[in-house]
Amino acid sequence: MSPLPTLSDRAAGLLLHPTSLPGGYGNGDLGVAAHRFATFLAAAGQRWWQMLPVHPVGDGYSPYHGLSAFAGAPHLIALEPLVRAGWLRPEEAAPPRRRLPPGGAAPGGHAHGPARYAESLRFREARLRLAFARFQARAPAAERRRLEAFRAQEAHWLADYALFAALKRAQRGAPWMRWPEPLRVRRTAALREARRALAGEIALAEFRQFLFERQWQALRAHCHALGVALLGDIPIFVAHDGADAWARNDLFFLDRDGRLPIQSGVPPDAFSANGQRWGNPLYDWRRHKAERYAWWVARLRLTLRRFDAVRLDHFIGFVRYWAVPGGQRTALHGHFRPGPGAHFLGHLQAEFGHLPLIAEDLGIVTPAVTALREQFRLPGMRVLQFAFGGDPANPHLPHNHDRTSVVYTGTHDNDTLVGWARGPGRGRLRPEARRALDYLGAGPEAELHWALIRLAYQSVGNLAMLPVQDVLGLGRAARMNLPGTARGNWTWRLNEGALGEAHAECLAALARLYGRAAPDAS
Repeated sequence: MSPLPTLSDRAAGLLLHPTSLPGGYGNGDLGVAAHRFATFLAAAGQRWWQMLPVHPVGDGYSPYHGLSAFAGAPHLIALEPLVRAGWLRPEEAAPPRRRLPPGGAAPGGHAHGPARYAESLRFREARLRLAFARFQARAPAAERRRLEAFRAQEAHWLADYALFAALKRAQRGAPWMRWPEPLRVRRTAALREARRALAGEIALAEFRQFLFERQWQALRAHCHALGVALLGDIPIFVAHDGADAWARNDLFFLDRDGRLPIQSGVPPDAFSANGQRWGNPLYDWRRHKAERYAWWVARLRLTLRRFDAVRLDHFIGFVRYWAVPGGQRTALHGHFRPGPGAHFLGHLQAEFGHLPLIAEDLGIVTPAVTALREQFRLPGMRVLQFAFGGDPANPHLPHNHDRTSVVYTGTHDNDTLVGWARGPGRGRLRPEARRALDYLGAGPEAELHWALIRLAYQSVGNLAMLPVQDVLGLGRAARMNLPGTARGNWTWRLNEGALGEAHAECLAALARLYGRAAPDAS
């Protein structure tokens, strides 16, 4: 067994969200394919598996607009373990192949999805309800005690989340801002009555979280046995129509009816000329400070129980954040407000000691952002697709990296390397790609994606992280997300067998060559 890496160790990893794993249920989950991918990572000399947030998703299925900052996604619960437990019969868990094919094959045999979330959620929901009914009828006493212990341990978030999930179903999916006023503003008598009337739905929601946590910890144990660490992602903001904003609306800038007087976003940047209007509620940081950031401490503590390190999304927002008036259609007329900065991170450090966090310092990076990151010794992100604009002082160029850097060929918000290199016209190489070839000293016929992967491994940055799409050399159809757009994102999936032995051997050879393999790797 290889020792688990830390962010201070020289290593490499792959970025793949579990929903992108293959399988017959509409989206990937925590089952067999996840365990096989962990085995592939170890064989490929990869010591980290990075994922996007793993929370329940709302409209648009974005993992960055989860319905809870604490709960796990029910659509990631695998059905095979429920068969082994005797709560489902094999035929009940059989994938409905005609309705939910695992993904169409693109040229070269690689999967381009799509994930079918709506169908997957319906199919899994019916089976989870059936499994819960059988659990209630026949589960042994030891299993019941484990569920009760889980409820008690997680009560600080689970009680509100389970009630929220039950109410949302009872209200036919309506946003909580449109619920009847006693429920919307959480009147005590109304909540007491809802808990009585919806006791069965609440218990089912708790059972789903119990299953998620059990399957997650089984996957994590398997990864750890292989010497593979898990890298998670904490979105800076929560969803407006989510359990957190409903249960603790005093921690956010919301009006009496739950509407947004101001909302999150970013000013115009490389992704959007009008900026981005994200629609999340903004934190009332004065209230968080008065409570000694208890909500954030609880959030990070749970996340670090699932992951070995965490990417802190939109790190610049902790220095200053873009506040957009609630009625605006674009983010052009927003303004900056100060974030909690060193006081917040200092409190987290006092609570946790070492902070295993990566600062997502992309966007408008001011000296104050860099100073805050360096004060707490947090690794920053360097993205090779941002490196070749022509400025030799560009911090994303490898000769400007430092050892704390986490080096990416691209992130979930970027095009794939092949899509980026060819640009929208898919013809000649774009100027930035030509500069990359010049930088590499490679000829125009070179496989640019492998050349840039090698460049990421050569960097002095401790961690080199590659989206799986770049390892496979896929084009823009395999892009995971296009920022500023609401539809068509988050659906890319792998086909079974798309990652093979040749990929593992090539990655392992690079990891050994550039000192990123585990210490005991031969």
